Amino acid sequence: MGTSLSSHAQEQFALLQDDMAESYNVQDASRQFAVEPSIAQELNDKITEKSDFLSRINIVPVTEIKGQKVMIGVTGPVSSRTNTKTTDREAKDFCDLDSVGYELFHTESDVGLSFAKIDSWAKFPDFAERYSAAVQRQIALDRIMIGWHGTHAAPQTDITANPMLQDVNKGWLQIAREQIPAQVLKEGAVAGKITLGAGGDYENLDALVHDVKQMIDPVFRDAGDLIAIIGSDLLANDKGKLYAKQGGTPTEKERIEGAQVIATYGGLPSFVIPHFPATGVTVTSWDNLSLYFQDSSWRRHLIENPKRSRVEDYNGRNEGYVIEQLEKFAAIEAGNLELLK
Repeated sequence: MGTSLSSHAQEQFALLQDDMAESYNVQDASRQFAVEPSIAQELNDKITEKSDFLSRINIVPVTEIKGQKVMIGVTGPVSSRTNTKTTDREAKDFCDLDSVGYELFHTESDVGLSFAKIDSWAKFPDFAERYSAAVQRQIALDRIMIGWHGTHAAPQTDITANPMLQDVNKGWLQIAREQIPAQVLKEGAVAGKITLGAGGDYENLDALVHDVKQMIDPVFRDAGDLIAIIGSDLLANDKGKLYAKQGGTPTEKERIEGAQVIATYGGLPSFVIPHFPATGVTVTSWDNLSLYFQDSSWRRHLIENPKRSRVEDYNGRNEGYVIEQLEKFAAIEAGNLELLK
C-alpha cells in the first residue's frame, strides 16, 4: 500500500488530470503547458480569495518582466487657482512614476502528493477541488511569507537555510531597506537596538506606532487610509493575549486569516496578518502594497512519478513585490526590537 495507486485512486488521479486539462483549455495536463493570460488571472483570483490580506492589496498582471509601476498614485495636492490673464494653467503630474520600477523573478510552487495520500483522499467525490484549494491556499501563504521576509532572489533557493523563504524574492520590507532606509527605524538610544517598555525608547506600543507614522510623508500622513500592521508578540506583550489567530478556522471561502481590526495604536486601525514579523510594525495603506505577476509566464505540469511513489504538480511563474508610493511606507527593523520586562 502506498507504492502504487489503487485502482480507485488511479481513477481519481485521471479525473484530476482531466479536470486540470479542461480548466486550462489544454489537451494533456501531463505535458508542460503555458497557462493562457486570462486563465492565469482566474487562477490568481482563486489564490487571492484564500487570503483576506491578499484580497486587500493589489495583485497586478503585467506583460513585461521589468518595467515602471502600473498603479496610479498622487504625488501631492492637485488643487490650485491660476490668474489666466497673466499665467497659463499648468496640469500637475498625477502619477508618481519613480525611476525604480519593478522586477519579477521566476517562482516555483511545486507540490508532491504521495500515492498513499491520494488513496486516502480518493473517497471524496470532490477530490480535485479539495486538492486545488489546498495548493492555492499554500501558495497564498507563501506569497505573504515572502512579502514580509524575502531579502533576495537566489539562483538556487535553500529551504533549510531560509525557512521563511528569504531567498525566493525581495519582499516589501527589503525593498524599504534598500530604497527608503530613512523610513525603516533601526535603533533608539542604543545603536542597533530599539527598546519597548518602561524606561525604554518607547514606553508603549502607541508611542512606537506614532513614531513610525511620523516617518510617512506629510502628504499621505493624514489622508485617512493609513493602517498599522503589528507583530503578534508585540500584541501579546501589550495586552497579555493575542487578538487574532493566524491561520484560524476557515470560513466558507476558506480564508486563512480573519485580519480584523484588533485595536487602535498610534491613532491608526491596527491589524495582525499571517507571517508578519512577530516584533514588527509597518505603517502604510493596503493599496500601497502590490504583488505583480507576468500574465504570460505561468506554466503547469502534472505527472505521475512511480520512482518516488507520488504525483508531482509543477507550477512556475514570474512575480515580484512592489511598494507603489515609497513615501507612504514606514516600518521598524523587527530583529532589532527588544521587549523590556
